[in-house]
Amino acid sequence: MKVTIDGQAIEVEPGTTILQAARMIGGESVPPAMCYYSKLKGSGGKCRCCLVEVAKGSEADPRPMPKLMASCVTGCMDGMEINSKSSDRVKEARESVTEFLLINHPLDCPVCDQAGECDLQDLSFEHGKAKSRFIEEKRTFEPEDIGPNIQLHMNRCILCYRCVMVADQLTDNRVHGVMDRGDHSNISTCISKAIDNEFSGNMIDVCPVGALTDKTFRFKSRVWFNKPYNAHRECTTPGCCGKTTLWMFGDEIQRVTGRKDVYHEVEEFICNECRFDHKTTADWVIEGPRAFDKDSVINQNNYTQELETVVIATEEGILKGRDQDRKKISMPAIPLDKDEEADFKQGNI
Repeated sequence: MKVTIDGQAIEVEPGTTILQAARMIGGESVPPAMCYYSKLKGSGGKCRCCLVEVAKGSEADPRPMPKLMASCVTGCMDGMEINSKSSDRVKEARESVTEFLLINHPLDCPVCDQAGECDLQDLSFEHGKAKSRFIEEKRTFEPEDIGPNIQLHMNRCILCYRCVMVADQLTDNRVHGVMDRGDHSNISTCISKAIDNEFSGNMIDVCPVGALTDKTFRFKSRVWFNKPYNAHRECTTPGCCGKTTLWMFGDEIQRVTGRKDVYHEVEEFICNECRFDHKTTADWVIEGPRAFDKDSVINQNNYTQELETVVIATEEGILKGRDQDRKKISMPAIPLDKDEEADFKQGNI
């Protein structure tokens, strides 16, 4: 099937969603996604960040879809034409969704451990507004330890359901979920029961904001002060790949995460033993520095980036305008010619 997104055409297989097709194209046409996660079945359709305008439904039915569609759950059709970055309707909708997501979200980026790799920060930077129309009191929760190594900050949660899906699909007995309804909805454990399964740490990796934090890394450092390295070990936990990213400050491993792709999605999930219990370099086979795929504050001036050679055009840059200056001032080393001297005496310079 042929699909066109912002004027760029691509051939896709039946069953491909608009978001997946946009990611195949890449670039600025890719809609933001806060709840969709390609590794989790059933994700998407909740945050409404990925809304797009379908200007042409298909070759069989070229009528445009009257409403903006969530690209993560809308399938492609042959001949479909989609406007993402190029649509004013889409831009306005994403600004409204961003404003809605920030209604209860606290402005605590200076102390949040997710700062620097937060998808909500990126969304707010591109589509956020300087002022908020929300004058009511924000809802607040006390930080809650939901496991030996995980702390929940419900104030920052945007209810993307990713952590719930991780628990559903990677573990046998989920003990947390969404409590209450409407604007009272919140993530919590059942009767304050702790989450202690072997893959609970993956909830930290899939959280797009700073709602679920690693207690072994909290307030230790900013992510852009750490150098990431690819590493692996022979892990005996069933289902764990053993391939990780080590975030190091000097020779100290400050945290361990799964390897993420350009869309901040974990390539393969890892167990809690790899994540929390092995913080010495002797435990790992370090493969080398990890290159960043996504442009962010973490990789600015990073050692893995290719830097272009700076060329200064001295004659054209520094000496630019010198010819005009010679006519405006009297320079003993450069005498005026006859025409310039006549102009100077008449006061025309």
